[in-house]
Amino acid sequence: MKILMLNHEFPPVGGGASPVTFELCKSLATLGHHIDVVTMRFGELPHYEETAGFRIYRTPAMRKRPNISHPYELATYAPGAMARTLKLIRENKYDIIHCHFVVPGAMLAATLGKIAKIPYIITSHGSDVPGHNPDRFTIIHKLIKPVWSALVNHAGAIVSPSDHLAKLIRLNCPSARIEVIPNGIDTGVFRMGDKMAARRRLGLPEDAFIPLFVAEDPRENLWKDYPTLKRVHIVGDGPYADHLKELAKTLKTPVTFHGWIDKGPKLYNLFAQASIFMLPSEAENFPTVLLEAMASGCAIITSKTGGCPEVIGQAGLLVDPKDHLDIKNKLALLISDPQLLSDMCQRSLLRVQDFAWPGIASRYADLYQRIV
Repeated sequence: MKILMLNHEFPPVGGGASPVTFELCKSLATLGHHIDVVTMRFGELPHYEETAGFRIYRTPAMRKRPNISHPYELATYAPGAMARTLKLIRENKYDIIHCHFVVPGAMLAATLGKIAKIPYIITSHGSDVPGHNPDRFTIIHKLIKPVWSALVNHAGAIVSPSDHLAKLIRLNCPSARIEVIPNGIDTGVFRMGDKMAARRRLGLPEDAFIPLFVAEDPRENLWKDYPTLKRVHIVGDGPYADHLKELAKTLKTPVTFHGWIDKGPKLYNLFAQASIFMLPSEAENFPTVLLEAMASGCAIITSKTGGCPEVIGQAGLLVDPKDHLDIKNKLALLISDPQLLSDMCQRSLLRVQDFAWPGIASRYADLYQRIV
């Protein structure tokens, strides 16, 4: 099957949807499908490249940062990609168009689909659904609601990675044809390291716990009064970074701020050496970072809201993201109970097998066939 894949973000640019799109393309190519990706160009990235059995075309667009794109920058994706995608459609006669995000991807997909009479599907990733992020895009979603509903209605299907997001899509568009297919994980890349050896390399006692915290807004004062909590790693960037660095100076526990890290050896090693992974986020659809932590054998503490409970199942501890004491107590519970910590790590490794990419890609391939 010939598939045109559209996403304004693609590695090394973008957030969680970026590596999801890459891994899906790689897995579909392994299954024998022809995949062409059209994405935004950023910086000095090449206009064209071939990798992992598929082709990538980067088209002109306005984008200032690799990890975040503002609405006015997103608006440049479809116009910049139109000429290239029309040329590709004439050359390849695609069976289906698969776009990621309702906005801006589906605007391009719907236009191309109408011109070339090709069906399209959408994978939603959260921020493109009204109400998912109350503090972002609220005004824009209100302004484009009629267009948003039309794009979703005309799609052959809209894929939601979680039941949580599927309910929100249905609330906004009751007639939407929704399929729930979770995001996947490459279990050969994120693997459990030797946690004890990692602690010895850092000069820490073997009973020391190394939490890895990935969030824009880590909660204050979680790290005090834990004699075995020897080091904390915080990955990510955001408006709270400077404030958190000042707070870290008052703590006895060393806190390392890594900022934005691309997928690669440094990130894989951080996961491999960490004992505990924390993601107490207030708004998540299907955070692939939880899959990465589970594949790395971490015990998980994450939010009881959004799609997080669907990801971890029984393989982690759930907290109220607004309750600092609840988060601190769950951390204390894992630190004080080595057997529970070990059990949680084993549950993570078992649970993550349900999300291996070959099975997830096959579900997408089945959906394409039904739509076509």
